[in-house]
Amino acid sequence: MAEKVLHAIQDDYPDDFAWCYGCGRLNETGHHFRTGWQGDQTVTLYTPKPEHTALPGFVYGGLIASLIDCHGTGSAALALHRKNGFEPGDSQGAPRFVTASLIVNFHKPTPHGVQLKAVGRVEEIHPKKFKVAAEVFADNILCASGEVIAVVMPSSFLKEG
Repeated sequence: MAEKVLHAIQDDYPDDFAWCYGCGRLNETGHHFRTGWQGDQTVTLYTPKPEHTALPGFVYGGLIASLIDCHGTGSAALALHRKNGFEPGDSQGAPRFVTASLIVNFHKPTPHGVQLKAVGRVEEIHPKKFKVAAEVFADNILCASGEVIAVVMPSSFLKEG
């Protein structure tokens, strides 16, 4: 049986900010990545779909980059939410982050047909900026790693009334 993230930070994002193609719960055609705590690390689990094929039997690298990207911003949101005294599910209105920098390193071809597991470690580098180191595993084999610099979403992203 596949692992599951029961309490994801994306469930607490305000509706206006839950449309990301990677992790937005309201984007019907998106990936619906879900990021939660696993001990002191963050985890996102995802099983690629047939259309996420690069070559027969292997996952498209863009999906892996998207997974690392959304895992990074979700991990930063988890860390700030916890710093503010909350855990996923405690409240609606979790902090929302955007990506300032994304680095992806591919180590091995990622096999298709298995659940991927992104594991992250979060480091606060500024009150509104977090660095997340992420590793993506398929069947416990490291396939990719990366780093995300995530910043609290600027107020300029808010819709004008």
